[in-house]
Amino acid sequence: MTVESDFSPSPGEPADRDDGGMSQQAQLGSAAPDEPGAPMSTLVRRRWAVLAILCTSLLLVSIDATVLHMALPALSADLHPTATEQLWIIAIYSLLAAPLLLAFGTLGDYFGRRRILVIGYVVFGLASLAVAFAPNVPVLIASRALLGAGGAMIMPATLSILRQAFPDRDERRTAIGVWSGIAGSGAVLGPLLGGFLVETFSWHAAFLINVPVMVVALPLTYWLIPESSDPPGERWDLTSAVLAAIGVLGVAFAIKQTSHGGIMYVAGPVAGVLGLAVLVAFVRRQRRLRVPLLDVSLFRRRTFSVAVASVLLVMISLVGLGLLFAQYLQLVLALEPMAAALRLLFVMVAAVAGSLLAGPLLRRFDNRAVTVWGFALVAAALGAAALWLTTVENLWLLGPVLVAVGAGVSVALTAASDALLASAPAEQAGAASAVEETAYELGAGLGVAVLGSVAAGVYAATLPTLPAPGVPEEALRQAQLGLTEATGAASHLGGQAAQTLLTVARDSFVEGLSFALAAGFCAFVIAAIAAAKLMPRSGGVPHDHA
Repeated sequence: MTVESDFSPSPGEPADRDDGGMSQQAQLGSAAPDEPGAPMSTLVRRRWAVLAILCTSLLLVSIDATVLHMALPALSADLHPTATEQLWIIAIYSLLAAPLLLAFGTLGDYFGRRRILVIGYVVFGLASLAVAFAPNVPVLIASRALLGAGGAMIMPATLSILRQAFPDRDERRTAIGVWSGIAGSGAVLGPLLGGFLVETFSWHAAFLINVPVMVVALPLTYWLIPESSDPPGERWDLTSAVLAAIGVLGVAFAIKQTSHGGIMYVAGPVAGVLGLAVLVAFVRRQRRLRVPLLDVSLFRRRTFSVAVASVLLVMISLVGLGLLFAQYLQLVLALEPMAAALRLLFVMVAAVAGSLLAGPLLRRFDNRAVTVWGFALVAAALGAAALWLTTVENLWLLGPVLVAVGAGVSVALTAASDALLASAPAEQAGAASAVEETAYELGAGLGVAVLGSVAAGVYAATLPTLPAPGVPEEALRQAQLGLTEATGAASHLGGQAAQTLLTVARDSFVEGLSFALAAGFCAFVIAAIAAAKLMPRSGGVPHDHA
């Protein structure tokens, strides 16, 4: 490992034991007595401050994936994007981030994790300014794309540096719990923050808030985090990085765009097939290389593969249902953005509490048990919501459901992240982190595409079957496009016809949401069974024994 610092380990400081009994010094690099010092020892001593700065930057990256859920109406009133442009404004962020995660994660392993993290801060900050002051929709979309590139630099770096800062697995489980809670709750906090900033200031503030945080993070990162890398003695393989990026882009495009109809019904699947073909070429190349960009043999380990699948499932549910719940609160319950966002605090607070509880649980029980019980808790909550959610707010149902989802998701996510990181060697920390973050992004896209399509399909099929006396056919046809369109159509009708249209549209939406919740329930039941069957009973894994 290549590292830079001006600090030496404290006299008599014991070497932590980890990675199969290997000493911390042996794992993370050693320094001769006459050299300036052991920088990783400095990183370990400052690990909790490092965790704070990493999680703060991760929180902003996570928030920006969903901050537009509540800010989009205000943005649309200002810049007047078409329906297709609105989809691209939301989707381009993760659509560009997902393909670049492996490239930037492995670049950190080769050329310096802190270096990539700092560059990510700069790009993210500048892109946030560009989004906030975008004069038109094309500039806004391009700036959101650049924001995604900055996020792709930051996300894997935070997890790989965390892997280095916490060599002791028990402490690392606690740190990963905090990291997972931040990653998961950021997706929920996005609408909350967006709603608050739109009501208090304007949609521009939802992006301007990133800038001062990035400005503060830059000097703190240089002060707290020494540079670290694990160059394997071979050149960084640009061809592999390009293949991975194109392959993931194709799959991500198919996930996000196929459900939008029109030409995307053809373009989406074609892009997905081509993306999978390119990923096959990427895997074959990795098997031929003496030092691959990504050691694909990691996926042969059940612990690693099940952990990646768990992250994918969690993000599908969290982001997909999060978007549907944001619409439910605003358009069905007719809550103001801030009041709606405050309901989502149930999820965020529970996610933070669950992430803090996950570390002690993992010390007492193994990863398999914690993952299974986390999945089971989420399944129970989604099943209850699918059965009893209505167009009338019931906090006695909604509150416990959101709490159970937040806690269950964060506990399962922490267990999965711990197993994934522990199953990869230290020199592959960036690549393993990038794989997890790619699962995050693809899961987020799948959540919107799959659960959103389920809900939209049921909505469109249900609405024409409900009686709507006095509502013109043209208004009903417009309402079939979605609940937002139904609300717009009702605003032009007025009187009893408007109320009737809103009633049938809201009933149809709840029917679609219930089907999506039922689908989530089934997915988590299957996932709990699969985790119980496939995950090793022991928490120990080849590269990281506690």
